[in-house]
Amino acid sequence: MTPQEFTRRHEPDWTRFRQLLDKDKSAPQADFPRLYREVCTHLALARDRHYPLALVDRLNLLALEGQQRLYRHQGGLWLAALNFIARDFPVLLRQHARLFWLAAAFFYVPMAFFTVAVYWHPALAFSAMPPDQLHSFEQMYAPGQKLIGDHVRGGDTNLLMFGFYVMHNTGIGFETFAGGIFAGVGSLFTVFTNGVDIGVVSGYITQRGYGQNFWSFVVTHSAFELNAIVISGMAGVMLGLALVAPGQQTRRDALISRGRDAVRLVYGAAGMFFIAAMIEGFWSSSTSIAPEVKYGVAACAWLGVVLYFVFAGRGGQHAA
Repeated sequence: MTPQEFTRRHEPDWTRFRQLLDKDKSAPQADFPRLYREVCTHLALARDRHYPLALVDRLNLLALEGQQRLYRHQGGLWLAALNFIARDFPVLLRQHARLFWLAAAFFYVPMAFFTVAVYWHPALAFSAMPPDQLHSFEQMYAPGQKLIGDHVRGGDTNLLMFGFYVMHNTGIGFETFAGGIFAGVGSLFTVFTNGVDIGVVSGYITQRGYGQNFWSFVVTHSAFELNAIVISGMAGVMLGLALVAPGQQTRRDALISRGRDAVRLVYGAAGMFFIAAMIEGFWSSSTSIAPEVKYGVAACAWLGVVLYFVFAGRGGQHAA
């Protein structure tokens, strides 16, 4: 369908929605939610089909104003945030699922490969990482430590380390995303090297006999942290593709249009990094919790993340 035919077919609904937006009433009219859903659907279609930026911007403005009107009457900013978490974030990820799987392959494949390879051939670890760094990791997870992490610490510093993890993890995420400006290659390279490093450390520490200390520490928060790295890389690739493959749009227009979705993905990844930091600071670091309990909770966390991205937001409104 051409942009002209698309506009001609749906212009009456857009006009009606604009009229409802311009009326200053205490609550939206009965058909306001239906028209809002249609505008969001049309916006998603226009972006996916690379229609002219003027049309995409028009629909985006309608969707934003409609969202503000709904949330002003239904709970304001807090509801907007909850709506993003419950619906828009997973819907947006599914709309760009191919980029997610691309970034996931660049991360999880080398991570799994080097975990197994280094476990069976420990000398490989010294080809990928300096010996003093490997020794530092070995000391972190050696038996007898009161806490696994960058420093042995008491319970009164958990909040401090939570702040450290937030800064450290989100820093990795933003670095991964920013690499997308180099045609997306920078993001994939950062995702790949992170996968390699994690695989090397995992295989080496496990081979040294400290696997229980290591895995019981990382397994729960990794459900959020590792996938947040992948999503940051996905967003960076989206940014890069806007530059190298803008489709029918100019590179500037493609960068603006796709950049909106990429930034929203980064927002979602930042939230996942925040959750991971909370778990890492207050749960993963606890030695009073049996490893078996941590493994059970970790299985629930991984299952929950998968179910969230597969099913959340289905049957509702499209991400605007």
